[in-house]
Amino acid sequence: MVRESSNPVMRGVVRDNQTGFAGFGAGAAGAAQGAMFNQPGQQYDPYAQQYPQPAPATSRQLTVDDVVTKTAITLGVLTLMAIVSYFLVDSNDALATPLMAVGAIGGLVLVLVASFGRKQDNPAIVLAYAAFEGLFVGSISFVFGNWVVSGDTSAGALIGQAVLGTFGVFFGMLVVYKVGAIRVTPRFTRMLFAAMIGVCVLMLGNLVASFFTDGGFGLRDGGPLAIIFSLVCIGIAAFSFLLDFDSADRLIRAGAPAKAAWGVALGLTVTLVWLYVEILRLLSYFNSD
Repeated sequence: MVRESSNPVMRGVVRDNQTGFAGFGAGAAGAAQGAMFNQPGQQYDPYAQQYPQPAPATSRQLTVDDVVTKTAITLGVLTLMAIVSYFLVDSNDALATPLMAVGAIGGLVLVLVASFGRKQDNPAIVLAYAAFEGLFVGSISFVFGNWVVSGDTSAGALIGQAVLGTFGVFFGMLVVYKVGAIRVTPRFTRMLFAAMIGVCVLMLGNLVASFFTDGGFGLRDGGPLAIIFSLVCIGIAAFSFLLDFDSADRLIRAGAPAKAAWGVALGLTVTLVWLYVEILRLLSYFNSD
């Protein structure tokens, strides 16, 4: 039996063998049916012997290659839409806020639909999410690269550093997971979820406070407190990769169908986007006036 995924985005992709993925135990049913032909008291059927009934079809099982391929496709769609969004804002500054809003809201809605509707393995939802997040990532990259930082730092350099930092953290955590330096235990998962909830509450509180006071609680104004908060968010996002890797590992060991790779790709993309935005924000603090 495979326990439920510890990752909220991929929760429901990992299911119990008794009720979830088709194909578990199908071979036994076919074998039992074939064994009936030569039982005592049964009529001999030469055609059944010559043309046995085909075994029930089962879906191909998930592999590491499936996870890599589906994640690459998802990130490819996101990157393409981010480039389009960036140049749309570059040609018309007024598009920055609408594209960020549409991308953020659309991506959030699709993640909620996938998570609560247990549709993480639906490629249409995953790729649509990637498209919306691409709009958000491209427009927010333009804003940080051209409006927030000082004139001494080019947008290309800032974005390039954020991308390198994001994938550097990703591969670093992959090594940490593979060597077993940090194990994904129930206690680790509970602590990480508590930290996620904490930063989400602080973000929401800071947003509400910013409507009444300039800068809110100071979590996003570029000061020392904002730098510390961004570092905490980056750390939590980095450790979240361990949950993603653990979920992928358990899916592969459970013999999940290949389509489950879309759920893994969704979880990894959500974490990558969060990490990229936080690194981009942190870099903008050090390069602004």
